[in-house]
Amino acid sequence: MQVEKNIAATQELFAAFGAKDVPKILTFLDPEIVIEFYGPATIPYAGTYRGLGEAHRFFTTVLSSVDINQFDAEDIFGAGDKVVVTGHLNLRARSTGRLIDSDFVHVITLRDARWLRFRDFMNTAVATAAFARALAS
Repeated sequence: MQVEKNIAATQELFAAFGAKDVPKILTFLDPEIVIEFYGPATIPYAGTYRGLGEAHRFFTTVLSSVDINQFDAEDIFGAGDKVVVTGHLNLRARSTGRLIDSDFVHVITLRDARWLRFRDFMNTAVATAAFARALAS
């Protein structure tokens, strides 16, 4: 029963993300949330974020940094306190206009149907290239 609640909460959070509704996203997060988005500092939202205040900053930064062309969860699997989501995204970096087109895997740990830990795995080389400024010749 808890696995179904965890999957439902994850689906609702994804819907809130698609609607760019950061206050609603925060309602699905545990106060001790840890967000880990892997990649270099070229990606504006890369890093580790702890707590609701930093989670707010993370989601606000993501949504202000990219335009979402596609963000599709293809498969959602749950077991115990974990939910794994696989999917595909196609985003445009606002600062450069370049595309970020990648598959992704999200590994989420939940407590009482609220996200406690969120880890994002995608092709960070594509995201880095999309945000990188052109090198001077």
